[in-house]
Amino acid sequence: KFRIPTAENLVPIRVDVEVDGQHFKDAFTWNPSDPDSEALMFARRTVKDLKLPQAFVAPISQSIQVSEFRSYEGQEMHTGEKLVPIKLDLRVNRTVIRDQFLWDLNNFESDPEEFARTFCSDLEIRDPEVGPAIAVAIREQLYEIAIQSVASAREPEKQKGRRGVEHVTASKSGGTALDL
Repeated sequence: KFRIPTAENLVPIRVDVEVDGQHFKDAFTWNPSDPDSEALMFARRTVKDLKLPQAFVAPISQSIQVSEFRSYEGQEMHTGEKLVPIKLDLRVNRTVIRDQFLWDLNNFESDPEEFARTFCSDLEIRDPEVGPAIAVAIREQLYEIAIQSVASAREPEKQKGRRGVEHVTASKSGGTALDL
C-alpha cells in the first residue's frame, strides 16, 4: 500500500510565503496522521516564535498540505526497480552539496534523517541546517517516486478499461468468444 519508503512515513513540506514585502521560507517534514487543525496551531506558533506579523498565519497554514498525500493512502504501489537514484543539489548557507546515490525502495526501515546525519558527519559538515535540508530533499524525491509508483500501478487498469473488445470470433459451439 502507498507510503513513503522510509521508517517514518513523513511528508516533506516546503513553505515559501511573502506578505507585505517580508519573506518566510522553510522546509520540514510533517506527520500526515496529525489532524488538519494542527497546521493552524503550527503556523501560529511559528509566527509567534519568529516574531512575524499575524498576516503570515494563514499562508503558512495553507502551505502545509497533506491532502494530496492522504488521497493516495491505501492505494497499491508498484515499485518495479528496487534501487532508485537520489540526487542532491543543494545550497544551504555557505555549503553546497552535490551528490548522487542509490536508495532501496523496499527498505521501509531506511531513515533519511539518519542518512543525512551520517553524511554530514563523514564530510565534517558543521552547519546544523545542512542535515535537515538533505533529509527533506531525500524525502521529496521519495515522495515523488511513491506517487509515480501509484500512477504506474493504476495504468494497466486504465488501459484495460479503454481497450474494450479488440475483436470477436466465432467459437466452435456456434456462440461468440471475446478475445481480450
